[in-house]
Amino acid sequence: MKDHGFLSGIYGMAFIGAAVYFIQHATTFWTGVLGIVKALFWPAILVYKVLELLKF
Repeated sequence: MKDHGFLSGIYGMAFIGAAVYFIQHATTFWTGVLGIVKALFWPAILVYKVLELLKF
């Protein structure tokens, strides 16, 4: 079994930062909930956009 503690910590800090950012900019409760969902999935969206730009 491999230990991925460092990468999990980086992802955890990025999730918290993104969640705080999206919640601060939310104007309603539901946009805050959407912000939490965005905070969970933003790394996947980022990788998708990078691969799209690189034409993979």
